[in-house]
Amino acid sequence: MAALRHGAAFRPLSALSASRQPLSRSLTRQFTSSSVRMTSSYFPGEPARPIVKTDIPGPASKEYIAKLDKVFDTRSVNMLADYTKSIGNYIVDPDGNALLDVYAQIASIPVGYNNLALKKAARSPEMITSLINRPALGNFPSHDWADILQTGILKVAPKGLNQVFTGMAGSDANETAFKAAFMWRRQRERGGPSVEFTEEEMASSMLNKTPGASELSILSFKTAFHGRLFGTLSATRSKPIHKLDIPAFDWPHATFPRLKYPLEEHAAENAKAEAESLAEVEHLIKNYHIPPCAVIVEPIQSEGGDNHASPAFFRGLRALTKKHGVLLIVDEVQTGVGATGKFWAHEHWDLPEPPDMVTFSKKAQTAGYYYGDPSLRPNKPYRQFNTWMGDPARAILFRAIIEEIQRNDLVGNTARVGDYLFGELQGLARKYPGQFENLRGKGQGTFIAFDNPHRDEFLKKAKKFGVNIGGSGERAIRLRPMLIFEKNHADILLDALEKIVSS
Repeated sequence: MAALRHGAAFRPLSALSASRQPLSRSLTRQFTSSSVRMTSSYFPGEPARPIVKTDIPGPASKEYIAKLDKVFDTRSVNMLADYTKSIGNYIVDPDGNALLDVYAQIASIPVGYNNLALKKAARSPEMITSLINRPALGNFPSHDWADILQTGILKVAPKGLNQVFTGMAGSDANETAFKAAFMWRRQRERGGPSVEFTEEEMASSMLNKTPGASELSILSFKTAFHGRLFGTLSATRSKPIHKLDIPAFDWPHATFPRLKYPLEEHAAENAKAEAESLAEVEHLIKNYHIPPCAVIVEPIQSEGGDNHASPAFFRGLRALTKKHGVLLIVDEVQTGVGATGKFWAHEHWDLPEPPDMVTFSKKAQTAGYYYGDPSLRPNKPYRQFNTWMGDPARAILFRAIIEEIQRNDLVGNTARVGDYLFGELQGLARKYPGQFENLRGKGQGTFIAFDNPHRDEFLKKAKKFGVNIGGSGERAIRLRPMLIFEKNHADILLDALEKIVSS
Protein backbone atom coordinates (compact mmCIF):
# COMPACT_ATOMS: atom_id res chain seq x y z
CA MET A 1 0.00 0.00 0.00
CA ALA A 2 2.91 2.34 0.65
CA ALA A 3 3.70 2.39 -3.05
CA LEU A 4 0.30 3.89 -3.74
CA ARG A 5 0.53 6.55 -1.04
CA HIS A 6 2.22 9.20 -3.15
CA GLY A 7 -0.05 12.14 -2.56
CA ALA A 8 -0.58 13.74 -5.92
CA ALA A 9 -2.07 10.68 -7.58
CA PHE A 10 -5.24 11.12 -5.57
CA ARG A 11 -5.26 14.88 -5.20
CA PRO A 12 -8.61 16.14 -6.54
CA LEU A 13 -7.75 17.94 -9.76
CA SER A 14 -10.54 20.45 -9.32
CA ALA A 15 -8.91 21.62 -6.10
CA LEU A 16 -5.70 22.74 -7.78
CA SER A 17 -5.24 26.47 -8.14
CA ALA A 18 -5.06 28.24 -11.50
CA SER A 19 -1.38 28.97 -10.94
CA ARG A 20 -0.73 25.22 -10.90
CA GLN A 21 -2.62 24.25 -14.05
CA PRO A 22 0.45 22.72 -15.73
CA LEU A 23 0.71 20.32 -12.81
CA SER A 24 -3.00 19.53 -13.18
CA ARG A 25 -2.50 18.61 -16.83
CA SER A 26 0.49 16.53 -15.85
CA LEU A 27 -1.58 14.64 -13.32
CA THR A 28 -4.29 14.02 -15.90
CA ARG A 29 -1.69 12.53 -18.21
CA GLN A 30 -0.40 10.43 -15.32
CA PHE A 31 -3.88 9.09 -14.65
CA THR A 32 -4.47 8.39 -18.32
CA SER A 33 -1.15 6.70 -19.00
CA SER A 34 -1.44 4.56 -15.89
CA SER A 35 -4.79 3.27 -17.05
CA VAL A 36 -3.16 0.97 -19.58
CA ARG A 37 -1.36 -1.01 -16.89
CA MET A 38 -3.04 -4.25 -15.92
CA THR A 39 -3.97 -4.29 -12.25
CA SER A 40 -6.93 -6.69 -12.17
CA SER A 41 -6.72 -10.47 -12.36
CA TYR A 42 -10.16 -10.51 -13.95
CA PHE A 43 -10.20 -7.38 -16.15
CA PRO A 44 -6.94 -6.78 -18.05
CA GLY A 45 -8.22 -3.47 -19.46
CA GLU A 46 -9.21 -2.01 -16.10
CA PRO A 47 -7.56 1.30 -15.10
CA ALA A 48 -4.57 1.02 -12.79
CA ARG A 49 -6.03 3.71 -10.56
CA PRO A 50 -8.87 6.25 -10.57
CA ILE A 51 -8.97 8.97 -13.22
CA VAL A 52 -10.32 12.32 -12.04
CA LYS A 53 -10.49 14.96 -14.79
CA THR A 54 -13.33 17.24 -13.66
CA ASP A 55 -15.65 17.99 -10.81
CA ILE A 56 -18.45 15.45 -10.59
CA PRO A 57 -20.77 16.08 -12.28
CA GLY A 58 -18.63 17.61 -15.00
CA PRO A 59 -19.86 19.68 -17.94
CA ALA A 60 -20.82 16.73 -20.14
CA SER A 61 -22.63 14.99 -17.30
CA LYS A 62 -24.51 18.17 -16.47
CA GLU A 63 -25.77 18.38 -20.03
CA TYR A 64 -27.00 14.81 -19.95
CA ILE A 65 -28.64 15.32 -16.55
CA ALA A 66 -30.44 18.47 -17.78
CA LYS A 67 -31.74 16.54 -20.79
CA LEU A 68 -32.86 13.64 -18.60
CA ASP A 69 -34.55 15.91 -16.07
CA LYS A 70 -37.10 16.98 -18.68
CA VAL A 71 -38.53 13.45 -18.80
CA PHE A 72 -37.31 11.71 -15.60
CA ASP A 73 -36.88 12.77 -11.97
CA THR A 74 -33.15 13.32 -11.46
CA ARG A 75 -33.18 14.58 -7.87
CA SER A 76 -31.72 11.33 -6.54
CA VAL A 77 -28.97 11.05 -9.16
CA ASN A 78 -25.68 10.22 -7.48
CA MET A 79 -23.54 10.05 -10.59
CA LEU A 80 -24.35 9.85 -14.27
CA ALA A 81 -22.52 6.91 -15.85
CA ASP A 82 -21.34 5.86 -19.27
CA TYR A 83 -21.75 2.09 -19.13
CA THR A 84 -20.14 1.61 -22.51
CA LYS A 85 -16.85 2.78 -20.93
CA SER A 86 -17.20 1.38 -17.40
CA ILE A 87 -15.10 -1.72 -16.79
CA GLY A 88 -14.43 -4.10 -13.94
CA ASN A 89 -14.33 -2.23 -10.62
CA TYR A 90 -14.48 1.19 -12.30
CA ILE A 91 -17.52 3.28 -13.12
CA VAL A 92 -16.90 5.89 -15.84
CA ASP A 93 -18.88 9.06 -16.52
CA PRO A 94 -19.34 11.08 -19.76
CA ASP A 95 -16.54 13.44 -18.71
CA GLY A 96 -13.99 10.63 -18.61
CA ASN A 97 -13.80 10.34 -14.84
CA ALA A 98 -13.19 6.73 -13.79
CA LEU A 99 -13.99 6.03 -10.15
CA LEU A 100 -13.20 2.92 -8.13
CA ASP A 101 -16.72 1.76 -7.43
CA VAL A 102 -17.21 0.34 -3.95
CA TYR A 103 -20.95 1.06 -4.02
CA ALA A 104 -21.62 -1.05 -7.14
CA GLN A 105 -25.16 0.06 -8.00
CA ILE A 106 -26.28 -0.20 -4.38
CA ALA A 107 -24.58 -3.60 -3.91
CA SER A 108 -25.99 -5.06 -7.13
CA ILE A 109 -23.02 -5.64 -9.47
CA PRO A 110 -21.31 -8.95 -8.63
CA VAL A 111 -18.61 -9.63 -11.22
CA GLY A 112 -17.71 -6.25 -12.70
CA TYR A 113 -18.89 -3.87 -15.37
CA ASN A 114 -18.89 -5.32 -18.89
CA ASN A 115 -17.89 -8.78 -17.73
CA LEU A 116 -17.01 -10.87 -20.78
CA ALA A 117 -18.65 -14.03 -19.45
CA LEU A 118 -21.92 -12.15 -18.99
CA LYS A 119 -21.61 -10.63 -22.45
CA LYS A 120 -21.24 -14.13 -23.85
CA ALA A 121 -24.36 -15.26 -21.99
CA ALA A 122 -26.22 -12.19 -23.24
CA ARG A 123 -25.41 -13.09 -26.86
CA SER A 124 -26.46 -16.73 -26.53
CA PRO A 125 -29.42 -18.07 -28.54
CA GLU A 126 -31.04 -19.07 -25.24
CA MET A 127 -30.90 -15.48 -24.01
CA ILE A 128 -32.15 -14.03 -27.28
CA THR A 129 -35.11 -16.41 -27.27
CA SER A 130 -35.96 -15.44 -23.67
CA LEU A 131 -35.71 -11.72 -24.40
CA ILE A 132 -37.85 -11.55 -27.52
CA ASN A 133 -40.36 -14.20 -26.41
CA ARG A 134 -40.73 -13.31 -22.76
CA PRO A 135 -43.12 -15.86 -21.28
CA ALA A 136 -45.93 -15.43 -18.78
CA LEU A 137 -44.27 -18.10 -16.66
CA GLY A 138 -47.29 -19.16 -14.65
CA ASN A 139 -49.33 -19.96 -17.75
CA PHE A 140 -46.81 -20.51 -20.54
CA PRO A 141 -43.41 -21.57 -19.17
CA SER A 142 -40.77 -22.56 -21.70
CA HIS A 143 -39.83 -26.19 -22.16
CA ASP A 144 -36.40 -25.55 -20.61
CA TRP A 145 -37.49 -23.45 -17.60
CA ALA A 146 -36.83 -26.33 -15.15
CA ASP A 147 -33.33 -26.78 -16.61
CA ILE A 148 -32.63 -23.04 -16.34
CA LEU A 149 -33.67 -23.07 -12.68
CA GLN A 150 -31.81 -26.26 -11.77
CA THR A 151 -28.54 -25.20 -13.42
CA GLY A 152 -28.67 -21.68 -12.02
CA ILE A 153 -30.86 -20.35 -9.22
CA LEU A 154 -31.35 -23.74 -7.55
CA LYS A 155 -27.70 -24.71 -7.98
CA VAL A 156 -26.87 -22.26 -5.17
CA ALA A 157 -30.03 -22.75 -3.10
CA PRO A 158 -29.44 -22.43 0.64
CA LYS A 159 -29.05 -25.75 2.41
CA GLY A 160 -32.43 -27.40 3.04
CA LEU A 161 -34.34 -25.23 0.56
CA ASN A 162 -34.98 -26.92 -2.78
CA GLN A 163 -37.77 -24.89 -4.38
CA VAL A 164 -38.01 -21.33 -5.62
CA PHE A 165 -40.62 -18.73 -6.48
CA THR A 166 -39.10 -16.24 -8.88
CA GLY A 167 -39.92 -12.54 -8.94
CA MET A 168 -38.80 -9.20 -10.29
CA ALA A 169 -37.03 -7.29 -7.50
CA GLY A 170 -36.12 -7.43 -3.83
CA SER A 171 -39.36 -5.77 -2.72
CA ASP A 172 -41.29 -8.25 -4.85
CA ALA A 173 -39.35 -11.17 -3.37
CA ASN A 174 -40.21 -10.13 0.17
CA GLU A 175 -43.81 -9.23 -0.68
CA THR A 176 -44.50 -12.64 -2.21
CA ALA A 177 -42.76 -14.34 0.73
CA PHE A 178 -45.19 -12.49 3.02
CA LYS A 179 -48.12 -13.77 0.95
CA ALA A 180 -46.79 -17.31 1.17
CA ALA A 181 -46.54 -16.97 4.96
CA PHE A 182 -50.11 -15.70 5.31
CA MET A 183 -51.53 -18.48 3.12
CA TRP A 184 -49.46 -21.11 4.96
CA ARG A 185 -50.75 -19.95 8.34
CA ARG A 186 -54.40 -19.79 7.35
CA GLN A 187 -54.20 -23.15 5.60
CA ARG A 188 -52.85 -24.67 8.81
CA GLU A 189 -55.58 -23.02 10.90
CA ARG A 190 -58.21 -24.14 8.41
CA GLY A 191 -57.18 -27.77 8.76
CA GLY A 192 -54.92 -28.45 5.78
CA PRO A 193 -54.65 -27.90 2.03
CA SER A 194 -57.67 -30.02 1.15
CA VAL A 195 -60.11 -27.95 3.22
CA GLU A 196 -62.18 -25.69 0.95
CA PHE A 197 -62.77 -22.00 1.56
CA THR A 198 -66.15 -21.12 3.04
CA GLU A 199 -68.65 -18.89 1.29
CA GLU A 200 -68.15 -16.34 4.08
CA GLU A 201 -64.39 -16.31 3.51
CA MET A 202 -64.76 -15.76 -0.20
CA ALA A 203 -67.41 -13.05 0.13
CA SER A 204 -65.65 -11.15 2.92
CA SER A 205 -62.31 -11.20 1.08
CA MET A 206 -63.89 -9.08 -1.66
CA LEU A 207 -64.78 -6.48 0.98
CA ASN A 208 -61.30 -6.52 2.55
CA LYS A 209 -62.81 -7.89 5.72
CA THR A 210 -62.34 -10.92 7.92
CA PRO A 211 -62.43 -13.85 7.84
CA GLY A 212 -61.43 -13.77 4.15
CA ALA A 213 -58.88 -11.01 4.75
CA SER A 214 -56.90 -12.54 7.59
CA GLU A 215 -55.95 -10.71 10.76
CA LEU A 216 -52.27 -11.64 10.68
CA SER A 217 -49.03 -9.67 10.63
CA ILE A 218 -45.33 -9.85 9.81
CA LEU A 219 -42.91 -9.04 12.63
CA SER A 220 -39.85 -7.04 11.58
CA PHE A 221 -37.21 -4.99 13.38
CA LYS A 222 -36.59 -1.33 14.00
CA THR A 223 -34.18 0.17 11.43
CA ALA A 224 -34.97 -2.68 9.02
CA PHE A 225 -35.41 -2.26 5.28
CA HIS A 226 -37.37 -4.81 3.25
CA GLY A 227 -38.66 -2.81 0.28
CA ARG A 228 -41.12 -0.16 -0.84
CA LEU A 229 -44.27 -2.08 -1.81
CA PHE A 230 -47.25 -1.96 0.52
CA GLY A 231 -46.47 -5.02 2.62
CA THR A 232 -42.73 -4.61 2.58
CA LEU A 233 -43.02 -0.91 3.38
CA SER A 234 -45.02 -1.78 6.48
CA ALA A 235 -42.11 -3.99 7.55
CA THR A 236 -39.54 -1.28 6.68
CA ARG A 237 -38.42 1.00 9.52
CA SER A 238 -35.22 2.60 8.23
CA LYS A 239 -36.10 6.20 7.19
CA PRO A 240 -39.31 8.28 7.31
CA ILE A 241 -38.84 9.41 3.70
CA HIS A 242 -39.48 5.83 2.61
CA LYS A 243 -42.86 5.69 4.36
CA LEU A 244 -44.41 9.16 4.50
CA ASP A 245 -48.00 9.46 3.17
CA ILE A 246 -48.30 5.74 2.39
CA PRO A 247 -51.03 3.75 4.20
CA ALA A 248 -49.49 1.07 6.38
CA PHE A 249 -50.51 -2.14 8.11
CA ASP A 250 -50.54 -2.25 11.90
CA TRP A 251 -47.62 -4.66 12.17
CA PRO A 252 -45.22 -5.14 15.09
CA HIS A 253 -41.51 -4.37 15.20
CA ALA A 254 -38.90 -5.40 17.75
CA THR A 255 -35.68 -3.63 18.67
CA PHE A 256 -32.71 -4.86 16.68
CA PRO A 257 -29.64 -5.19 18.94
CA ARG A 258 -27.44 -2.09 18.85
CA LEU A 259 -24.02 -3.57 19.36
CA LYS A 260 -21.10 -1.59 20.72
CA TYR A 261 -17.63 -1.73 19.18
CA PRO A 262 -15.02 -3.09 19.40
CA LEU A 263 -17.02 -6.24 20.08
CA GLU A 264 -14.40 -7.80 22.33
CA GLU A 265 -14.55 -4.82 24.68
CA HIS A 266 -18.34 -4.91 25.06
CA ALA A 267 -19.17 -8.62 25.11
CA ALA A 268 -21.39 -8.52 28.20
CA GLU A 269 -23.31 -5.40 27.11
CA ASN A 270 -23.88 -6.80 23.64
CA ALA A 271 -25.05 -10.17 24.94
CA LYS A 272 -27.53 -8.33 27.17
CA ALA A 273 -28.82 -6.25 24.23
CA GLU A 274 -29.34 -9.38 22.14
CA ALA A 275 -31.11 -11.20 24.97
CA GLU A 276 -33.43 -8.22 25.47
CA SER A 277 -34.21 -8.14 21.76
CA LEU A 278 -35.07 -11.84 21.71
CA ALA A 279 -37.29 -11.39 24.77
CA GLU A 280 -39.10 -8.56 22.97
CA VAL A 281 -39.57 -10.75 19.90
CA GLU A 282 -41.09 -13.52 21.99
CA HIS A 283 -43.38 -11.08 23.78
CA LEU A 284 -44.66 -9.71 20.47
CA ILE A 285 -45.19 -13.17 19.00
CA LYS A 286 -47.26 -14.16 22.05
CA ASN A 287 -49.12 -10.94 22.74
CA TYR A 288 -49.36 -8.63 19.74
CA HIS A 289 -53.00 -7.89 18.94
CA ILE A 290 -52.52 -8.92 15.30
CA PRO A 291 -50.67 -12.25 15.57
CA PRO A 292 -47.43 -12.49 13.58
CA CYS A 293 -47.25 -15.47 11.25
CA ALA A 294 -43.62 -14.78 10.31
CA VAL A 295 -40.55 -12.89 11.42
CA ILE A 296 -38.39 -11.27 8.73
CA VAL A 297 -34.81 -10.28 9.41
CA GLU A 298 -31.76 -9.12 7.49
CA PRO A 299 -28.44 -10.81 8.35
CA ILE A 300 -27.01 -7.28 8.42
CA GLN A 301 -29.39 -4.35 8.46
CA SER A 302 -28.05 -2.62 5.39
CA GLU A 303 -30.14 0.48 4.62
CA GLY A 304 -30.71 1.03 8.34
CA GLY A 305 -27.03 1.64 9.07
CA ASP A 306 -25.17 -1.66 8.67
CA ASN A 307 -26.30 -3.05 12.00
CA HIS A 308 -24.94 -6.46 12.96
CA ALA A 309 -25.88 -9.15 15.45
CA SER A 310 -24.06 -12.30 16.52
CA PRO A 311 -24.67 -15.81 15.17
CA ALA A 312 -25.99 -16.70 18.62
CA PHE A 313 -28.68 -14.05 18.28
CA PHE A 314 -29.91 -15.49 14.98
CA ARG A 315 -29.83 -19.04 16.35
CA GLY A 316 -31.97 -17.77 19.21
CA LEU A 317 -34.35 -16.16 16.74
CA ARG A 318 -34.65 -19.42 14.80
CA ALA A 319 -35.37 -21.28 18.06
CA LEU A 320 -38.10 -18.80 19.00
CA THR A 321 -39.85 -19.03 15.65
CA LYS A 322 -39.83 -22.83 15.81
CA LYS A 323 -41.06 -22.79 19.40
CA HIS A 324 -44.06 -20.62 18.58
CA GLY A 325 -44.92 -21.97 15.15
CA VAL A 326 -44.12 -18.86 13.11
CA LEU A 327 -41.97 -18.74 10.00
CA LEU A 328 -38.50 -17.24 9.73
CA ILE A 329 -37.85 -15.27 6.54
CA VAL A 330 -34.23 -14.24 6.00
CA ASP A 331 -33.92 -11.24 3.71
CA GLU A 332 -30.68 -11.80 1.78
CA VAL A 333 -31.46 -9.23 -0.91
CA GLN A 334 -28.34 -7.18 -0.10
CA THR A 335 -26.20 -9.67 1.83
CA GLY A 336 -26.56 -12.61 -0.55
CA VAL A 337 -24.37 -13.89 -3.39
CA GLY A 338 -20.96 -13.79 -1.79
CA ALA A 339 -20.50 -10.32 -0.32
CA THR A 340 -19.93 -11.54 3.26
CA GLY A 341 -17.39 -14.21 2.35
CA LYS A 342 -20.12 -16.87 2.25
CA PHE A 343 -22.52 -17.28 -0.64
CA TRP A 344 -25.39 -16.63 1.77
CA ALA A 345 -24.74 -14.51 4.86
CA HIS A 346 -26.88 -16.74 7.07
CA GLU A 347 -24.32 -19.50 6.54
CA HIS A 348 -22.24 -17.66 9.16
CA TRP A 349 -24.86 -18.50 11.78
CA ASP A 350 -24.48 -22.30 11.79
CA LEU A 351 -28.22 -22.80 12.19
CA PRO A 352 -29.36 -26.26 13.35
CA GLU A 353 -32.11 -26.10 10.71
CA PRO A 354 -32.59 -23.72 7.78
CA PRO A 355 -34.81 -20.65 7.63
CA ASP A 356 -38.26 -21.24 6.19
CA MET A 357 -37.68 -18.81 3.34
CA VAL A 358 -34.67 -16.90 2.02
CA THR A 359 -35.29 -13.95 -0.29
CA PHE A 360 -32.76 -12.74 -2.84
CA SER A 361 -32.15 -10.14 -5.55
CA LYS A 362 -29.49 -7.45 -6.24
CA LYS A 363 -26.26 -9.35 -7.11
CA ALA A 364 -28.37 -12.23 -8.41
CA GLN A 365 -29.73 -9.83 -11.07
CA THR A 366 -33.05 -11.63 -10.62
CA ALA A 367 -35.23 -12.13 -7.57
CA GLY A 368 -37.42 -14.47 -5.60
CA TYR A 369 -37.51 -16.62 -2.50
CA TYR A 370 -36.24 -20.09 -1.74
CA TYR A 371 -38.24 -22.51 0.39
CA GLY A 372 -38.26 -26.17 1.27
CA ASP A 373 -41.55 -26.99 3.00
CA PRO A 374 -44.08 -28.15 0.36
CA SER A 375 -46.89 -26.59 2.40
CA LEU A 376 -45.48 -23.17 1.50
CA ARG A 377 -46.70 -23.79 -2.03
CA PRO A 378 -50.32 -22.52 -2.06
CA ASN A 379 -53.00 -25.18 -2.20
CA LYS A 380 -54.59 -23.77 -5.36
CA PRO A 381 -53.30 -22.16 -8.57
CA TYR A 382 -53.45 -18.41 -9.11
CA ARG A 383 -53.03 -17.62 -5.41
CA GLN A 384 -49.34 -16.75 -5.85
CA PHE A 385 -49.35 -15.44 -9.38
CA ASN A 386 -48.68 -12.53 -11.73
CA THR A 387 -48.11 -12.18 -15.45
CA TRP A 388 -44.34 -12.58 -15.49
CA MET A 389 -43.51 -14.46 -12.26
CA GLY A 390 -39.85 -13.69 -12.90
CA ASP A 391 -37.79 -13.40 -16.05
CA PRO A 392 -35.93 -16.26 -17.77
CA ALA A 393 -33.44 -13.79 -19.26
CA ARG A 394 -32.41 -12.65 -15.81
CA ALA A 395 -32.28 -16.24 -14.56
CA ILE A 396 -29.90 -17.08 -17.42
CA LEU A 397 -27.76 -14.09 -16.44
CA PHE A 398 -27.65 -15.27 -12.81
CA ARG A 399 -26.54 -18.69 -14.02
CA ALA A 400 -23.62 -17.06 -15.83
CA ILE A 401 -22.82 -15.04 -12.69
CA ILE A 402 -22.79 -18.23 -10.60
CA GLU A 403 -20.45 -19.91 -13.07
CA GLU A 404 -18.11 -16.91 -13.01
CA ILE A 405 -18.13 -16.83 -9.20
CA GLN A 406 -17.36 -20.52 -8.92
CA ARG A 407 -14.77 -20.58 -11.71
CA ASN A 408 -12.75 -17.80 -10.06
CA ASP A 409 -13.48 -18.65 -6.39
CA LEU A 410 -14.83 -15.13 -5.96
CA VAL A 411 -16.51 -15.89 -2.63
CA GLY A 412 -13.13 -17.01 -1.30
CA ASN A 413 -11.51 -13.93 -2.84
CA THR A 414 -14.04 -11.70 -1.07
CA ALA A 415 -13.36 -13.38 2.26
CA ARG A 416 -9.59 -12.99 1.91
CA VAL A 417 -9.66 -9.40 0.66
CA GLY A 418 -12.21 -8.51 3.32
CA ASP A 419 -9.93 -9.75 6.09
CA TYR A 420 -7.07 -7.67 4.70
CA LEU A 421 -9.23 -4.58 4.25
CA PHE A 422 -10.69 -4.78 7.73
CA GLY A 423 -7.23 -5.09 9.29
CA GLU A 424 -5.99 -2.03 7.42
CA LEU A 425 -9.09 -0.07 8.39
CA GLN A 426 -8.39 -0.89 12.02
CA GLY A 427 -5.02 0.80 11.55
CA LEU A 428 -6.65 3.90 10.07
CA ALA A 429 -9.15 3.98 12.94
CA ARG A 430 -6.28 4.06 15.43
CA LYS A 431 -4.43 6.72 13.43
CA TYR A 432 -7.48 8.99 12.96
CA PRO A 433 -9.66 8.78 16.10
CA GLY A 434 -13.30 9.61 15.50
CA GLN A 435 -13.11 9.24 11.72
CA PHE A 436 -13.68 5.47 11.45
CA GLU A 437 -15.99 4.93 14.42
CA ASN A 438 -17.70 1.63 15.19
CA LEU A 439 -15.79 -0.25 12.51
CA ARG A 440 -17.79 -3.39 11.85
CA GLY A 441 -17.89 -6.37 9.55
CA LYS A 442 -14.90 -8.38 10.77
CA GLY A 443 -15.00 -11.82 9.20
CA GLN A 444 -17.85 -10.73 6.92
CA GLY A 445 -15.95 -10.42 3.66
CA THR A 446 -15.97 -6.90 2.25
CA PHE A 447 -19.39 -6.16 3.82
CA ILE A 448 -17.74 -3.57 6.06
CA ALA A 449 -18.94 -0.25 7.47
CA PHE A 450 -17.93 2.50 9.85
CA ASP A 451 -19.48 5.72 11.15
CA ASN A 452 -18.21 9.20 10.42
CA PRO A 453 -19.43 12.42 12.08
CA HIS A 454 -19.46 14.22 8.71
CA ARG A 455 -20.76 11.35 6.60
CA ASP A 456 -22.40 13.29 3.78
CA GLU A 457 -19.37 15.52 3.31
CA PHE A 458 -17.17 12.41 3.39
CA LEU A 459 -19.15 10.82 0.56
CA LYS A 460 -18.93 13.94 -1.62
CA LYS A 461 -15.22 14.31 -1.00
CA ALA A 462 -14.64 10.67 -1.91
CA LYS A 463 -15.45 11.36 -5.56
CA LYS A 464 -12.76 14.02 -5.68
CA PHE A 465 -10.30 11.34 -4.68
CA GLY A 466 -11.59 8.87 -7.27
CA VAL A 467 -13.90 6.65 -5.23
CA ASN A 468 -17.63 6.06 -5.52
CA ILE A 469 -18.87 5.05 -2.08
CA GLY A 470 -22.24 4.94 -0.33
CA GLY A 471 -23.81 5.58 3.02
CA SER A 472 -26.59 4.08 5.10
CA GLY A 473 -28.51 4.97 8.22
CA GLU A 474 -27.70 8.27 9.89
CA ARG A 475 -23.89 8.22 9.91
CA ALA A 476 -22.68 5.00 8.35
CA ILE A 477 -20.34 4.66 5.38
CA ARG A 478 -20.85 1.25 3.86
CA LEU A 479 -18.46 -0.62 1.61
CA ARG A 480 -20.13 -2.67 -1.10
CA PRO A 481 -17.38 -3.57 -3.58
CA MET A 482 -17.83 -6.24 -6.21
CA LEU A 483 -16.66 -9.82 -5.77
CA ILE A 484 -13.76 -9.06 -8.14
CA PHE A 485 -12.38 -6.44 -5.71
CA GLU A 486 -8.76 -7.42 -5.00
CA LYS A 487 -6.01 -6.44 -2.57
CA ASN A 488 -4.62 -3.79 -4.93
CA HIS A 489 -8.10 -2.23 -5.14
CA ALA A 490 -8.25 -2.28 -1.35
CA ASP A 491 -4.94 -0.40 -1.24
CA ILE A 492 -6.29 2.27 -3.59
CA LEU A 493 -9.42 2.59 -1.46
CA LEU A 494 -7.42 2.82 1.77
CA ASP A 495 -5.19 5.48 0.30
CA ALA A 496 -8.23 7.52 -0.72
CA LEU A 497 -9.92 7.10 2.65
CA GLU A 498 -6.83 8.36 4.44
CA LYS A 499 -6.65 11.38 2.18
CA ILE A 500 -10.34 12.13 2.73
CA VAL A 501 -10.00 12.28 6.52
CA SER A 502 -6.65 14.11 6.48
CA SER A 503 -7.39 16.69 3.76
